[in-house]
This record gives sequence, C-alpha cells and structure tokens, in this order.
Amino acid sequence: MLKKLFQSFRSPLRKPQQHVRTTPEVLSSSQHSLQRNQFSRYAVNIVERLQTAGYQAYLVGGCVRDMMLGITPKDFDVATSATPEQIRAEFRNARIIGRRFKLVHIHFGREIIEVATFRANHPIDDEDEDSNQSSRNESGRILRDNVYGTLEDDAQRRDFTINALYYDPVTERVLDYANGVHDIRNRLIRLIGDPQQRYKEDPVRMLRAVRFAAKLDFGIEKHSATPIRPLAPMLRDIPSARLFEEVLKLFLSGYAEATFEMLVDLELFEPLFPASSKALEYNPTYTHTLISEALANTDLRIKQNKPVTPAFLFAALLWPALPARVLRLQERGMPPIPAMQEAAHELITEQCQRIAIPKRFTLPIREIWDMQERLPRRSGKRADLLLENPRFRAGYDFLLLRESAGEETDGLGEWWTEYQDANDSGRRDMIRDLGSKPDATGQGPRKRRRSSSGKRKRAGVDGSE
Repeated sequence: MLKKLFQSFRSPLRKPQQHVRTTPEVLSSSQHSLQRNQFSRYAVNIVERLQTAGYQAYLVGGCVRDMMLGITPKDFDVATSATPEQIRAEFRNARIIGRRFKLVHIHFGREIIEVATFRANHPIDDEDEDSNQSSRNESGRILRDNVYGTLEDDAQRRDFTINALYYDPVTERVLDYANGVHDIRNRLIRLIGDPQQRYKEDPVRMLRAVRFAAKLDFGIEKHSATPIRPLAPMLRDIPSARLFEEVLKLFLSGYAEATFEMLVDLELFEPLFPASSKALEYNPTYTHTLISEALANTDLRIKQNKPVTPAFLFAALLWPALPARVLRLQERGMPPIPAMQEAAHELITEQCQRIAIPKRFTLPIREIWDMQERLPRRSGKRADLLLENPRFRAGYDFLLLRESAGEETDGLGEWWTEYQDANDSGRRDMIRDLGSKPDATGQGPRKRRRSSSGKRKRAGVDGSE
C-alpha cells in the first residue's frame, strides 16, 4: 500500500492546475450514488429546516466523500449561509463553540451535528477590525478564522478537493467546486489553491494530507507533496495542545502503521517526536521495528473494536530514545530504577514541549517504563507483588513488544507468561529455580546480609537496597 501512496508524488513536476471554480459542476441524482437516507436523519433535518428558513445549507466534507467511497462516516457536518447566532435562533438544542473558528453543535441525544457558517479566505494583509490585529502571523499562518463568505468562498478555502463536495439532500444534487469527484475516482489527495501558501496558512494541513492518504489508501498528488519536506519544521510553531489532538487522530484512526511510514518519509516525524527521530538515525532497525509493531497492534485492536490507550501508544513511540539516556545515568553511578525514572522524566518533559501529553497519560507512560526495570526482579515475593500491580499487564505487554522488536531479555517474557498460568506450587518452583541462575546483572544469587541492628535489610519500593 505504501508504494501506492508515494508513487503519485515522485514523478517529474509540471505546473499545478487550479481546481477551484466559481460555478460548480452539478451532479444530479442519476450521476452519483448518494441517497439521502444514507445520511444521518438529524443532519438531513437540519439542512431542510435551514433551507425552509431561507438559508443555503448542505451536507459537506468528509461525510459526502466517505459515502462516495462506500465508507460509513463517523460524523455528519453541515455548511450554511446562516451565522452561528442565526443557527442558534433556529434550534433550541444548539450551542456555539470555539473562538478561532466559531461553530455550532446541535445535540440530538448522544449524536452531535456540527454546523459551520460559510467561510471566506483571509486577504494577506487582512486585519481584525475589532482588535486591530492581523488574522495571520508573519509566516502566513491563520490565527483567526471567522471571516464569513459565500458558498463559492467556502469551497475555495477548504483544504483538499475531496472535501469541497456539497450534497443537498432536498434536491439530491452534488455541487463539486474543485474536481473533487475526479480526485476521488483517481484516489488522489490534492490541495485546493497553491500548496505552499495553504501549508503556510496552517501547517497542520501537512498532517491532514498524510492522515487522509493513509485512511483512504490514496496517493498525495505530486504538487501537494513537494512543499511538505521543506515546510515540515513549521510544525514546531503549532501549539503543543493542538498537536496532541492531531497526533491522536493520526495514530488512533486504525491506519497508524501506514501513517508512521509516511510521516518518516515526508520528514514530518522529526518535528513531532525529535528524540525518537534521532533514535531512528542511530538505531534504525530496532526503533523502526518496535514502533511499527506497536502501531500494527494498535490498528488491529481498533479493527477488533478493542480499547486502546494513548499512554501505551506514546510509551512505544518514545521508548527507543530512553535506553541510551538510562545507560548514561547508570554510567554516572545511578542505580537502574532511579536512572530509569530520571531519564523518563527528562524525556517526557522534552516531548511535552512539542506535544502536550496530559498528565493522565504521562503518569502511566512512566509506570509502564518503570515496570521494565522491575520485571526482571522476581525473587522472593516480588513476582507476586508485581502481578498485583495495576500496571503489570501494560508492563508485561510492553516487555513482549520489546522482545518482538528483537531485544534480548533472556526469556523474561516467556517466564512471565508461564508464571501467570502456573498454580501456586508451580510458581514457588519457578521462584526457587531462579535462585540457582544468574540475575539480570549476570551475577549469581546474592547472600542476604544482616544489618548492624541484626535485622535483615529489605528492598525499598523503588528497588534500591
């Protein structure tokens, strides 16, 4: 699949074609496969009510695109000439959200239909009349986006041609302003307008291009792909909280493995995960294998409707950068577990400067990593205590991931697999057998020493003695 994704943007360049028209190509019901009963009845009802009230209104974007591809949409969005305040006046169950980009959410029980007012592009020298501040920064990135416009304006400012399709469930017509139907048929991701300018307006569009290409199994059209590598560093200027949400979309949509390959190829992985990108350079085989294995497992769990946790995902994405840091601290004389904890804190702090991973995820990430130092320590009652640890399962799964990536652990994963399945007697035998074998440091079993008080010293909760 990856060969197909990349082949479309490695051929010789030609002058880009402009794909935006002021008048759309209109497809009647006999020229497309869409039917109004395929769409959310609530979304269709919103369109009908807004049209009855005298406004223009259409189903738009991803839901139209996905229906044309035979994919069940996750969301149904509506675009309209009505302002957010006018929409709210029509629907008692409507709520205006957002500041940079005002939207209306209309609630129908658990289903939420998002309704947006037609937008227009910002002029390059545009200023916000209320605040006398530019709506763009010096690099061209859009800071505010509440300039309303016509349907034609709205089509022009959308990011990709395949997202500039408008479906009217009343007349059952499709309005195509940017040859989006053509690109759907040819399985191409193509930016509307000048790609370099559009990426500068919002660098996250580079990530969206990758996400759609991986999800839809499309290629990125060559003119839309060419500016990505030189402009990739612009992602460093995107707020870290926004990048966290975008990374979740990239890796939790069921196409994470293909997404990772494209991010690396287009040099977008480095501005998102700088430490892991370095690990790809100095330890490429292990790093690539571990991350790919983790993402393939994530994709499989999503396809099987099993739960996935961002904590495990980020733990895998960052892990390849961790062992070298732990080793450096150990070489300075720090014990293994404190070295792991210190290196983990340092790595996560650095990563959060790029992607604002919430504390509810950074804590379990550190616990998963910490478990990797504790799992080899199985003597006495430690094994049973580890089994009772709420992070044991995640730590154990992570250990198996490390082994599948080629890391040597002297059969530790197999031992823990057998230990979980063994009865009490079998577990005691396994612990006794450990007494005759070298420990994780390669040394034989230590003799217990008595403290000066005559009492035996116990290992602390952090593993130090």
